[in-house]
Amino acid sequence: MTGVEIDGSIGEGGGQVLRASIAYAAVCGKTLRIFNIRAKRDNPGLRPQHLIAVRAVSTLCDGRVNGLEAGSQEIIFVPNEIKGGKIWFKIGTAGSTTLVLQALIPVALFADKEVFVTLEGGTNNKWAPQIDYLKNIFLPLIEKTGAKIEVNIEKRGHYPKGGGKITAKISPVKNLNPITLTEFGEVEKIEGLSHCVKLPQHVAERQAKAALDELWPNYGNININLEWWEKQNDPHLGPGSGIVLWAKTTKGAILGGDALGAPKKPAEEVGKEATQNLLKELKTKMPVDSHSGDQLIPFMALAKGVSTIKVTQLTLHAETCIKVSEIIMGTKFDVKGEINQSAEITCHGIGLEDP
Repeated sequence: MTGVEIDGSIGEGGGQVLRASIAYAAVCGKTLRIFNIRAKRDNPGLRPQHLIAVRAVSTLCDGRVNGLEAGSQEIIFVPNEIKGGKIWFKIGTAGSTTLVLQALIPVALFADKEVFVTLEGGTNNKWAPQIDYLKNIFLPLIEKTGAKIEVNIEKRGHYPKGGGKITAKISPVKNLNPITLTEFGEVEKIEGLSHCVKLPQHVAERQAKAALDELWPNYGNININLEWWEKQNDPHLGPGSGIVLWAKTTKGAILGGDALGAPKKPAEEVGKEATQNLLKELKTKMPVDSHSGDQLIPFMALAKGVSTIKVTQLTLHAETCIKVSEIIMGTKFDVKGEINQSAEITCHGIGLEDP
């Protein structure tokens, strides 16, 4: 088994380096030493959600990890054969379940049988994709590679109490197909979900109405669903709200914009913020939004063939994923564009096949 080293301070220097490195090493069967973990953060080293991400991937591939403890800035990861089955992890805080799932998905796709995942923690977090974004924007995009993934929200978890729960079913593939998203087309419809828990129904309604008021002048086919709970039936640990919007185009593009509620933040402000985030993405006329841009990199790298996407904004997260992919897997990327600008990303995938 070959080995590789990654300096965790490269690129964005945060959890993205760790998650991408662990996933790539697991699918390629390479021993990984990663040091300077989260070196560019105020509280460097491993935090609870990073520990769970590594443990979850290690469990999937029957791996061994040295140095896996809170605050650690260096680990050595030795993967083995990727096995399917059931795994269940509690993050223990409001740490993001979606970020843990991000690390798991590329690995689970190459397991010997279906993988059933249960994760408990945060589902709607400020510095991570909201679970509704993952379900309605990201998953439909990676389905274009042939991946089959089902995700269900059992219970929502917001900062600071968490307590959310999601389940996922990931079916293995022989290989991933390349993905091409280079044309924008025209906006066909805009959909969304506005939710609140441990809060009155009108919070979700006001978020949705504010978003609709911002969108109506330019778009007609809009549908925003509401999710709220009667006080006596609300199982959540703490209050929280949010809204996720997504636009579907005639060329198969799906772009999103979202926002989260916060104490003393009016519901109307949440709705407007999500709308402005979506409109900013749509204004570029590029088919892949800035968040999906970095999340698609692993699937482009693993695919059998050449993938090309045009992103609304080339983020530091995307650039980091590309660097890690090139170091661990030897993939070849061609990027036309600058950081924080619209860009075209082409990748010659390694064509990994599951025997």
